[in-house]
Amino acid sequence: MPYKGNYDKTIYHDPTTGYSVISVKTADTGIPDKARSTYKFRDRLIRFTATGYNLPKTSAVEIMFGGEWTPSKFGLQLEVEYWEEIIQRTAEGVRGYLASGLISGIGEKTASDIVGRFGADALDILETCPEKLLEVKGITGEKLEKIKESYNQNRAVRNLMTYLAPFKVTANTAQKIHEEFGARSVSIIRENPYELCRIPGFDFIKVDDIAKQAGCPLNGMTRIKGALFHVLGGSRSSGHLFLDTEELCKETLALLNKKLDGPEQRLTDRDVSDALYDIIVSGDLKADNNAVYLPRCYDSEDSAAHRIADMLTEKSFEIDISSELEYIKKESGIVLSKKQEDGVIMAFKHNLSIITGSPGTGKTTVLKAVIKLFQRLRNNNILLTAPTGRASRRMAESTGYQNAKTLHSALGLVSGEDEKGFLNKTDEIDADLLIIDEFSMTDMWLASELFSRLKRGTKVLLVGDPDQLPSVGAGNVFRELITCGLIPVTVLDEIFRQSKDSLIAYNAKFINENNTKLYYGSDFILDECDTPQQASLKIQKIYLETAAKEGIENVQILSPLRDNGDASAKKLNGIIREIINPASQDIPEIKAGQKIFRVNDRVMQTKNKGIVSNGDVGFVRAIGHNGENELVVTIEFSESRFVDYTPADLGIIELAYAITIHKSMGSEYNTVIIPVLSAHMVMLYRNLIYTAVTRAKKRVYLVGQKSSLFIAIHRSKTDKRNTLLGNRIERYYHAFNGMDNNA
Repeated sequence: MPYKGNYDKTIYHDPTTGYSVISVKTADTGIPDKARSTYKFRDRLIRFTATGYNLPKTSAVEIMFGGEWTPSKFGLQLEVEYWEEIIQRTAEGVRGYLASGLISGIGEKTASDIVGRFGADALDILETCPEKLLEVKGITGEKLEKIKESYNQNRAVRNLMTYLAPFKVTANTAQKIHEEFGARSVSIIRENPYELCRIPGFDFIKVDDIAKQAGCPLNGMTRIKGALFHVLGGSRSSGHLFLDTEELCKETLALLNKKLDGPEQRLTDRDVSDALYDIIVSGDLKADNNAVYLPRCYDSEDSAAHRIADMLTEKSFEIDISSELEYIKKESGIVLSKKQEDGVIMAFKHNLSIITGSPGTGKTTVLKAVIKLFQRLRNNNILLTAPTGRASRRMAESTGYQNAKTLHSALGLVSGEDEKGFLNKTDEIDADLLIIDEFSMTDMWLASELFSRLKRGTKVLLVGDPDQLPSVGAGNVFRELITCGLIPVTVLDEIFRQSKDSLIAYNAKFINENNTKLYYGSDFILDECDTPQQASLKIQKIYLETAAKEGIENVQILSPLRDNGDASAKKLNGIIREIINPASQDIPEIKAGQKIFRVNDRVMQTKNKGIVSNGDVGFVRAIGHNGENELVVTIEFSESRFVDYTPADLGIIELAYAITIHKSMGSEYNTVIIPVLSAHMVMLYRNLIYTAVTRAKKRVYLVGQKSSLFIAIHRSKTDKRNTLLGNRIERYYHAFNGMDNNA
């Protein structure tokens, strides 16, 4: 039976999963005696504990809770399966609901204004014709969209959570399901639970449990199809764009038979291969000979290859730049080596070209020359881009050319990091010269979107270092483009950037060449110790001394591991923050789940959203209430970028005194501190150490064991990723040339 009550307080909340433990106060005498709090309260109301996902955290409205009483070590608790607001249809009741914080974009003032305009009918307005809210002063079109999205999404996700509650599906996963299937999520899952296998990372065993309750056969086509999607989705998260038929069928069969009891239920190779054939014929999966793809992976690779081959066969605008290049060199004082000059000429000769090289080999100098020459010869319609905000801003600073954006921004991706969220799906990129730095971070999907948006005649120069860590998403785009043999490539291998007595660039080159005979000095230091505990103490000392001399913003700890051990990013963050910025009555702080943020904390955003990119680092500057009386946290990411976050938004914010090496890609810091220990061996490979070292501009501290460092340098993680991008480009290129010849 359901129980009425009001939110009292939060006992526990995990912002990652949405799981909460809350105290509820009620006058309902039907609450079991064993579930009631033994404390006496002045309001004489009963308190009980409720657990569940996405539970309300506002006392402004009464809530109806439905679920089952379950015993725990803390006593009898209500395991919530669904909840619903009880809204009194009076002006005051509706105002209280709107001001409760359950709807983003509406604070107390806006709630009062809405009710002042529409009275008790305000909720019907929100439900049936929300555009009328534009009549309320202060509600803009942008704010209305935020209100509508929050209202509709909360209700849809809550209905989904209610249906999936018995299967312990997290709020985060429910959100992904809603993004995939929209308002029909519940009906789709009821009809065919195995559609959930289209959601990246969704547990197949959990889907099986849901399907059993729905009465789906364990040897049916829908189950085999779901397993095939699940296996291909898993391979995609490992960087593969496809699996070959034999491997796919083998992994799928093992998954299907994992939980089946008797031999009469077990599926065979033939069952899976026949199902795979039917699914490919239907178009739900795509194949290229023995390579089987999820449709989105196939389409991304194929469309990118088609457009790249088209660019390579387009006639390029050519001009003799030799005299103009000499003029630019003299006017700007740019000094170019033979290879650097070849790179500049190549960028003007071809529609698509590549410049690679490790840090310090003069890539920025080449870019300066290309930009100045292009401005002089043609026009100023140049766009600099990079996969991260920090990398794009660094390009602007180093080249002196300010028109720089993230790739997501240039493509119209206003939020998110996947195949959703585009503002303009077909708009071309308005640039005659497009330069993309840190291109090794670009995955296949993003590359496909990029090449599909290029207008004819745009010259594209890709810049990066293929020896760094590969993209987080599927594909190995930059390396495939370099090795396909059709795109002009200039490899810079002479060190310029650091002064001759600096060791960072030289040691990075040695590491990349599998050479452990590193040079040590004042800017490349190995501080030896044996255990994570010892490393933690040394790292703290180095960090505090360096931060005191140079400022917190100029030193960064880069750990191979996120949250395992004393030298992990998470553990070091907690320790160093309490030293650098300890709790004080004079320093405002906010608790978001298990995270605590204080004014002056160094933080990082972990997902692209609005004007802030994944990996952007800033400082908490204020915690307080805005004009709508909403609690907000203000973070400064640069002198001109101050962004407000509500408590609900803080799930994508983390402390950033220490970060993982993966999160540092695309960034640079004056000093980096890198723990290198046998406890990190699962992550220690040459490209990881190389990436970490090359984040430093002035100084590298390696803390740990020389033996672990040497093992890492000798361990080459081939990171073989299944992709046919290079082959496809070659196929299309020869096909286009054949058509030209016939013509």
